[in-house]
Amino acid sequence: MFEIARDHVLDHLPYEVLGGYFSPVSDAYAKPGLASWQHRVRMCEMGISDSQWLMVDSWEPSNERYIRTARVLDHFDQMLNGEGGLEMPDGTRRKIRIMLLAGGDLIQSFAIPNLWKEADLDHIVGDFGCLIIERTGADVHDFLLQNDALYRHRKNVFVVKQYIHNDISSTKIRLFIKRGMSIKYLLPKSVIDYIYEHGLYR
Repeated sequence: MFEIARDHVLDHLPYEVLGGYFSPVSDAYAKPGLASWQHRVRMCEMGISDSQWLMVDSWEPSNERYIRTARVLDHFDQMLNGEGGLEMPDGTRRKIRIMLLAGGDLIQSFAIPNLWKEADLDHIVGDFGCLIIERTGADVHDFLLQNDALYRHRKNVFVVKQYIHNDISSTKIRLFIKRGMSIKYLLPKSVIDYIYEHGLYR
């Protein structure tokens, strides 16, 4: 997702991409079958070990309570822009634009009653913005038209086309492992070895 989004930004938007952060949810999210946050952070770190621009942030996952997405974006804003942003060659500082990167399936969850606070949606999309990766079976453009918050801030929403459709998800990976099916080539070998070494998702 990150590489696809980066290509889109560099090709279509007037921005330079400085970095991307993985921020796994905390254990308080309580999704069935989720490994502990320490395992998930470690697997993310292993998965991006050869990247020059991707990072893993452990603030959200190490929290004992569930942190809403809007607050996570606030955390990154404070961390990256708290002192005025990036220092430029002339000594001035320039704020970094922070955006949420999400799949079309997550964006469609905006419509589920009581799952998202309206104020949070306005904050996420209005103050930060979203890069949405198209997902198979998710009509993102139609949903943008129907969802009030997304339509209201549509100039802050950027839909990223997937030229090679990829239906792999963490949910399917966990299910494959549980069913004893092969996940070879679906994840980096180091991550696969880590999963089996620690007996995860059995």
